[in-house]
Amino acid sequence: MSSSRLPAFSLALVLGAILAAGNVVIARRVAPELLALPPVVAWIAGAPVLVALVLAAVLHRPAAAPVAAPAPPPPPDDTPALRLLAALQADGRLVDFLLEDIEGYSDDQIGAAVRGIHEPARKALRECIVLEPIIAGREDEQVAVSEGLDSGAVRLVGNVHGDPPFRGALKHGGWRATAITLPVRRGQDERVIAPAEVEIA
Repeated sequence: MSSSRLPAFSLALVLGAILAAGNVVIARRVAPELLALPPVVAWIAGAPVLVALVLAAVLHRPAAAPVAAPAPPPPPDDTPALRLLAALQADGRLVDFLLEDIEGYSDDQIGAAVRGIHEPARKALRECIVLEPIIAGREDEQVAVSEGLDSGAVRLVGNVHGDPPFRGALKHGGWRATAITLPVRRGQDERVIAPAEVEIA
């Protein structure tokens, strides 16, 4: 028994003894002949002590150990996205193009810039990710969408009603990545998409 529970049991024992003594005093005045019977004496004197000790034990149960909160999930790993972006920047300078303010350029200038960016960025994307169309076909070609539709892979638009299979015009075939091979950037801060360059004269 822990030392912290001893005062509670001592108090219970004292209170039980007081009640037992009171029972004996009352029994002597009301029915003294009952005190000649050992079972009656045991009940009158012992029951209050026993009840007090049981109550002390119940009321002073140790508190349950606190349940540890589950560990928070680890933060998402954003390095794969940064590696892909770095590859598109390194080969096609795609980040430079997307962040450039093109309002002051003519359509011909923009078209020429896009032509210079398109092929290197396309090559970098194909080296990093193998893509395949979710639905093969040409734009506006009639296609069928059967039962078991994956709403995350196929989005139905327009006048959608009834049950599959659905038929409609293909507006975009979608893309699904089938393989990913990102360049490893050893010894470099993953958040550096492209290092600054300073030419020393």
